[in-house]
Amino acid sequence: MAGIVRVEIERSGDNTFRIMIKAARPGLVIGRGGKGIEDLTKAIETSLQNLFKKRKQTAKFSVSLNVEELRRSEISAQYTAQSLAWDLEKRLPFRRTMKRYIENAMGNPKEVQGIKIKLSGRLDGAEIARREWLAKGKLPLQTLRANIDYGEATAFNTYGTVGIKVWIYKGEVFDKK
Repeated sequence: MAGIVRVEIERSGDNTFRIMIKAARPGLVIGRGGKGIEDLTKAIETSLQNLFKKRKQTAKFSVSLNVEELRRSEISAQYTAQSLAWDLEKRLPFRRTMKRYIENAMGNPKEVQGIKIKLSGRLDGAEIARREWLAKGKLPLQTLRANIDYGEATAFNTYGTVGIKVWIYKGEVFDKK
């Protein structure tokens, strides 16, 4: 529910771990008075201690956890896929929700040049599973320099699971010399 989009882990030579979490709702990750982030840090430290014990190594390490807010959640493919899964679990009509998310993402023409959403599974409880997709704009999947954000999620419904894939084209990446 927090909409965690990306987790980046940096490890330096002196066993310091920097963990960056990008979330659409960072307040849910941090918790009241920072309680959630303290619990998460303790859980990471205990799992790292168990890992070092398993490898029979003794090392002192420090973990720093940083939670960052995702400013434009509608142009993040992972968050779009997760929120589409939440909507499908609430039994909203899938075509209407797909169109709504496409229009929200394409509302930023400077940042988003194309989007494609693909749903696979027993859509609306149908007997036979199928694939439905909608796309708008351009989406050059064969171009290596294309900046395409990809995200996937699964909606768990009473009649089965629905797989969700989202591609968002944000322009081309040029090599800076």
